[in-house]
Amino acid sequence: MIRGFFFLIALCMTSLGNAQESTASKNVSTFTIEAPQLKTTKKIWIYLPENYSKNIQKKYTVMYMHDAQNLFDAKTSFVGEWNVDEKLDSLKAQVIVVGIEHGNDKRIEELTPYKNEKYGGGNADNYLEFIVKTLKPYIDKNYRTKTNAKNTIIMGSSLGGLVSFYAVLKYPEVFGKAAVFSPSFWFSKDIFALAEKAPKIKTKIYFLCGDKEDDDMVKDMTKMERLLDTKRCYCLHLTKSKIVKGGEHNEKLWRDHFAEAYLWLN
Repeated sequence: MIRGFFFLIALCMTSLGNAQESTASKNVSTFTIEAPQLKTTKKIWIYLPENYSKNIQKKYTVMYMHDAQNLFDAKTSFVGEWNVDEKLDSLKAQVIVVGIEHGNDKRIEELTPYKNEKYGGGNADNYLEFIVKTLKPYIDKNYRTKTNAKNTIIMGSSLGGLVSFYAVLKYPEVFGKAAVFSPSFWFSKDIFALAEKAPKIKTKIYFLCGDKEDDDMVKDMTKMERLLDTKRCYCLHLTKSKIVKGGEHNEKLWRDHFAEAYLWLN
């Protein structure tokens, strides 16, 4: 029941917007970029830290996030925003956030590495290739960034959590940190097989879910965390996992724990 409701939401997560005023801060802007790997163009949202224009020698960590419509602006969000800009402003965070708009009716395809018999999908390789080979080079060329993996984070929730985890398996040399919220590991069990075959995983990962989500959410996330433990050096604290009592599969859960995840990763 929960899973079916989730995908009803996923399919409806288009940029419909609403009548209210924009809530995006002055530190947020947008641009569009060609995405040849996806045969489309993508709208990108950029958050720049306060005083970015004044500290002209300073370089910044970059965080890539999915479903940009829901990150900064209640006007474009489907069921509420994450308040990423306000939270980072309050922390005086020294980070650039690159939000990638989801592909509307292509969202499920873009954010899933494998096909699901019922829901399709399976185009995450092209989506990640767009980020790694087109978007990241553009960001690194046009903004003052720290380009190494240690200073490159990928973050998302639900299908965005799934594709963020997949990204660190496929591109460990690019993404050195990840926040994996409410990951849809159930979409295909092939993700467990891939993690099991992966070499030593050195990426720093923050896992989060609520105990009132899909029936398999806590079980699957715990299973993945334990699998990772077999590939970790125990002297390094590279994984944090949090299960929120009463937490549901929604923006409130992810908004309430965004800052905590950011601070732990950094």
